[in-house]
Amino acid sequence: QSFQLQQPQDTVSVTAGETITLTCTVSEGGRPGPVKWLKGWGTENQTVYEQTGSSPRVTRVTTGSNTDFNIQIRDAQPEDAGTYYCVKFLKRRSVLELFMHGRGTVVSVQAKPTHPVVSGPDHRGSPGQLVTFTCTAGGFFPKDISVKWFKDMAQVSSQPPQISPEHTKSSYNMSSTVTMMLQKDDVRSQLVCEVQHPTLTAPLRGTYQLRESLRVSPSVRVVTDSVSSIEVNKTVNISCHVEGFYPGDVAVTWLENRAEIKAENNARPEETQQGLFKLRSLLEVQATEQKNGSVFTCQAVHDGQDPVSGIFTLWISVPAK
Repeated sequence: QSFQLQQPQDTVSVTAGETITLTCTVSEGGRPGPVKWLKGWGTENQTVYEQTGSSPRVTRVTTGSNTDFNIQIRDAQPEDAGTYYCVKFLKRRSVLELFMHGRGTVVSVQAKPTHPVVSGPDHRGSPGQLVTFTCTAGGFFPKDISVKWFKDMAQVSSQPPQISPEHTKSSYNMSSTVTMMLQKDDVRSQLVCEVQHPTLTAPLRGTYQLRESLRVSPSVRVVTDSVSSIEVNKTVNISCHVEGFYPGDVAVTWLENRAEIKAENNARPEETQQGLFKLRSLLEVQATEQKNGSVFTCQAVHDGQDPVSGIFTLWISVPAK
């Protein structure tokens, strides 16, 4: 009747990676039987510490003491959160009987969220198209977390983040989405997801370059160095200007009356100040009488899309016979 067990801590809160210290003292001269630490109660409990051996992370503060059963759990993780009980058992023959236990210490482990990751759509979109972007972070506790979105320096409105799973109290995951209309000048813009949490001294930021989701189709112009009709047997230079496209992969082909022909000069795309690309392809044609009225087509296939074309009709001034 004089035996006492004291477990004074109601709550203990640590940050992930720190050490959890749990306090329990018992009076001298108790009846035979071990003192253990249990996590949880009832059928769901698990033994955290017992004198015959425990996890390497769990150690006694005062080794060998018969009254001081304070323990330390090193490198706290979110899954260590829960209610811990100091329990005295009585040993009757070879059976242990529960004799007395503390009122329980609720342990919470604060954990920082992982670095936010921003993902975009699977396929590129065109200017004017609505596109959804997602920001995810996980492994944090407590549940309180806030998310802000920015396009360059301007804040973008978004829905409150989705927090999951609700049934687990050790750590949480977060998903936040924002829907934006793509613009032609988004080639140089970036999207920022900013996450704030009680464990953080400064927000965490995930970034996404909008050009990864953007496709800007080219315009095609076909011009020649001759203003009027060309004299027979003269060489005419036909230029194809493929302009204002992103990304920079484009395939240019020339057709003469719908039959593909080889161009002598097919330059590589070059980047403009706006971050878009342009390309100039040159075709030299001998203005023979047979080519009078021929239609030359410059065809650009950009990023696997339908061809964009420009045409030039060759008119030759044939001298009167």
